[in-house]
Amino acid sequence: MTAVTKEGTAVALEGEGVELRKTTIGGEMSVAFVRLPKGTDMGPALKGLPDDMCQCPHWGYLFSGRLQMRTPEGEETYEPGQAFYWSPGHVPLALEDCEYIDFSPTAEFDQVIDHVRSQMG
Repeated sequence: MTAVTKEGTAVALEGEGVELRKTTIGGEMSVAFVRLPKGTDMGPALKGLPDDMCQCPHWGYLFSGRLQMRTPEGEETYEPGQAFYWSPGHVPLALEDCEYIDFSPTAEFDQVIDHVRSQMG
């Protein structure tokens, strides 16, 4: 059995108020603690991925803020206190300052994070 804390998890992405802390847990899955300030649009950072969208699935829980998820099927807004599943093919937009935790397949998530880092320069 394993447990992790936000404070004990290394920062994988950081800049302009965005903070993503991520660690592998249980072998092939990662847990990420994410903070996005209001107005953060991940669209530009995801350009160049298939369909210019995140292709990694995520399961998680939104602690605070409102987050809009754009998909090929349309948009959906997530509110504090909601558990979620985001299938491959999504782009987040923070409508308010957001904090959430998500669980994702490590290999797929690492590809997305590496791509976002390359877009950040």
